[in-house]
Amino acid sequence: METRELRYFVAVAEELHFGRAARRLGIAQPPLSRAIGGLERRLGTLLLERGSRGVSLTDAGAVLLREARAALDAVEAAERRTRRAALAATGRPAVVLAAKAGASGELLAKLLDAYAAEPGAVTVDVALCGPGEQTRLLHDGRADVALLHRPFDDTAGFDTEELHSEGQVVILPAGHPLGARPQVRLAEVTGLPDLPLPRWPGPDGTFPDGPGPQVRDHTQLTQLIALGRACAVVPESGRTGLREDLTAVPVLDAAHVTTVIAWPPHSRSTAVAGLVRAATAL
Repeated sequence: METRELRYFVAVAEELHFGRAARRLGIAQPPLSRAIGGLERRLGTLLLERGSRGVSLTDAGAVLLREARAALDAVEAAERRTRRAALAATGRPAVVLAAKAGASGELLAKLLDAYAAEPGAVTVDVALCGPGEQTRLLHDGRADVALLHRPFDDTAGFDTEELHSEGQVVILPAGHPLGARPQVRLAEVTGLPDLPLPRWPGPDGTFPDGPGPQVRDHTQLTQLIALGRACAVVPESGRTGLREDLTAVPVLDAAHVTTVIAWPPHSRSTAVAGLVRAATAL
């Protein structure tokens, strides 16, 4: 299969409409239909059901959609890493570190300082992102290394080193009755009718059902909490640099969060190796 065919198929499978997929790809519909038909004949199976009510995926098509996305991500990752290696060869080496905005701020600052003091250290470009996005950046080659947080982030398929384990706190608006308590339990936090927990987008970009507000980044979350529209349970390090209109209370029975540094197992980057060494030495 060619990457062009995979891109065509993914567009149709996601749009479930040949016309919209053709417009998205910037091509005419007839060659798109011929390409999908040729792919089905070569694979010996029907990938898409065409009917008067539209297009739907067959079981085989659903499998190919999942595999095609992974294959195209791998191709794009290879392109990005190759370009970065080419820049390194011309004397402009750099490593991209992905980290969740608002999390592990103190650890990140110490890590950058420690690595900068290493002989042969290169420029570290920090990519701050929303929850769960670090994994996606590692997979598609936009990041070389990342700080992830178990049990929230998926570390499957990466090499990792554990750096730090901590409890969790609930972030509340200043003046809330629970804010005066030395500690709370998770059931008390999840049962607050006036301060629902936020809803973060999943891997597919959609939000789960629930009463809480839809949140995409740390700045938006803290603003909503300060306005009395939400609360959030976060790692204890999240209280560092907390705004004056917010307060943090330890959650006694919340799961501990372990921060790990992760990188693709096939990485041969000396910069990544140096960054991992600096992190584990902290």
